[in-house]
Amino acid sequence: MVELVTYIVEQLVDDKSAINITSAEADGVETITIRVAENDIGKVIGKQGKIAMAIRTLARAVGVKVGKRYNIEIED
Repeated sequence: MVELVTYIVEQLVDDKSAINITSAEADGVETITIRVAENDIGKVIGKQGKIAMAIRTLARAVGVKVGKRYNIEIED
């Protein structure tokens, strides 16, 4: 799942070297945290949060298929 999120974020941002994606699991929920450069945070969130919602929707769909729950957090 981290690979999928990394691929998506790499396609959105300008500064690919500033991407930092971490994963932690607790209580059966894997939390994936996305950190990007300050200039690129708006590109990852999108207008009215639509890109962030789309990333979360993809994570939910993959989670249903593999039987896991994913939580996507975007930090600035």
